[in-house]
Amino acid sequence: MATFHFELVSPDKVLFNGPAQSVLVPGNEGDFQVLSDHAPVMTSVRPGVVGIDDPQGKHHRVFVRGGFADASKKGLILLAETAIPFEHLDTDKLGEEIRNAEEDLADASEDEKRLAQEKLDRLRELKDAIKL
Repeated sequence: MATFHFELVSPDKVLFNGPAQSVLVPGNEGDFQVLSDHAPVMTSVRPGVVGIDDPQGKHHRVFVRGGFADASKKGLILLAETAIPFEHLDTDKLGEEIRNAEEDLADASEDEKRLAQEKLDRLRELKDAIKL
């Protein structure tokens, strides 16, 4: 299968930079798969899972939240606000973080409620994206 260049970048690091056979992107209008010679497209990215198949046949999964994907003749670049490889996720820790965020929201003052709700929403998006 033909390959193309793929970069997955978050604000703090480059998570993938190299050839890929295919990449499944959680676009705002729905998931789409990029293969070699994909038509040019730029879209925003919704919270979800990026699936990457490398040339060696290995499948990588990365949770992303927000950002943009740009497919062109040069390949695919995905700039993510948040990106967490699945091997770095701990389901027990995530459950504990959700419980703590729920408690923080319940205890928050009116001024703190918006930020506490946003944190809880982000954690629930992650949980939903990885199908826990």
